[in-house]
Amino acid sequence: MLEGVGIALESLRAHKARAALTILGVAIGVMVVMVIGAIISGFNKGIADMLEQSGPKTFWVGRFFQGGVNVSDGSDEMSPWRRNPPMSLEDARVIEHVPSVSWLALDEGGQADVSFGSKTQHSVRVYGRSAAWPNVAGGDVSPGRSFTEVEEAAAAQVAVVNQKLAELLFDQIDPIGQRIHIQGVPYTVIGVFNPPPQLFGGQPSPEAIIPHAALVKYVQYWKGWMDFLVGPAPAATTAQAMEDVTEALRLRRHLRPGQDNNFAVVSQEKFLESLNSTTLLVRIVMLALSAVGLLVGGVGVIAIMMISVTERTREIGVRKALGATRREILWQFLVEAATLTLVGGIVGMIAGGLVALVLAVATPVPAHVPLGSIVAALAAAALTGIVFGLYPANKAARLDPVEALRYE
Repeated sequence: MLEGVGIALESLRAHKARAALTILGVAIGVMVVMVIGAIISGFNKGIADMLEQSGPKTFWVGRFFQGGVNVSDGSDEMSPWRRNPPMSLEDARVIEHVPSVSWLALDEGGQADVSFGSKTQHSVRVYGRSAAWPNVAGGDVSPGRSFTEVEEAAAAQVAVVNQKLAELLFDQIDPIGQRIHIQGVPYTVIGVFNPPPQLFGGQPSPEAIIPHAALVKYVQYWKGWMDFLVGPAPAATTAQAMEDVTEALRLRRHLRPGQDNNFAVVSQEKFLESLNSTTLLVRIVMLALSAVGLLVGGVGVIAIMMISVTERTREIGVRKALGATRREILWQFLVEAATLTLVGGIVGMIAGGLVALVLAVATPVPAHVPLGSIVAALAAAALTGIVFGLYPANKAARLDPVEALRYE
């Protein structure tokens, strides 16, 4: 094997241009695998980190959940969520009384104009949430505070604004205690929310968070999409809490045994599975693009190895005359072909790693190269050399030693 590797490297040094063209296709194929794999893995890791901020045991309860890419033409058949009634405050109260549930964060919202003095921000995202929302939002509320359960129940006209909205409305003024208007209704700012880093970087959009009861009472918004984030009790597992919540909601909605749930209870693991199925199409395209590069490299391997066999015909004859078997000649040329493509794979791996590093440092894209992508790319490169080098190697192994020795 070492001899075959040495001969292959010597061939690279002796015929640099020819070898470069041979390994170019392999290098491009491996680089595509590395870069796209890094982007997908970085995206998945970013989503997993975001879910981790809400607590690893937290799960989601809502009207409808369907993973993957959804296309709807507006019909009931293409919009199965229409068959499910919206989540309600009664549903939330039922869930909060489940023994295996510690807390519930309610979320609903819409867009509204928010003004302070002469300044107005249009289409600001306004969230109506329950008092437990800081448990799952990540980040922190500072300066100031969030609203309490008493303020939420009383539909108090208080608001927490995020940093972006505070900058747009208040400039250098301390926002705490200032009076803003949401759709013309006054609210007192009691806190500034510092959100966690965005998945793809950039500035977050302006947002205001008010008690849910105040949202329902004063703000016009698109109703029907209330959902909950639920935290299991310390002594309960996520699976147990999900099962208990499911049972409680089925009883609340009078569903008979055998009837499907008309709501969704989704764990973080299920959400990540759905995300992976969504990125499956991208992975397939990635494999197709890399396969084209490897195919081009494989054709080059056949060409360069056929030339190598022709140039070393007398050498093959001498080896056979000294007792080399067909199997040994075949093995030698296969190792040489695999080495050529493996060099191309290493070049592509280095180039892909550098591109992923630039993406991670210079752009908001959270590129992350997994070890599995590196191993798979190098294995594919070596396998390409073996597959496409089989014909030239077989031809070399079948040469007649007498004819080979007479070759000029």
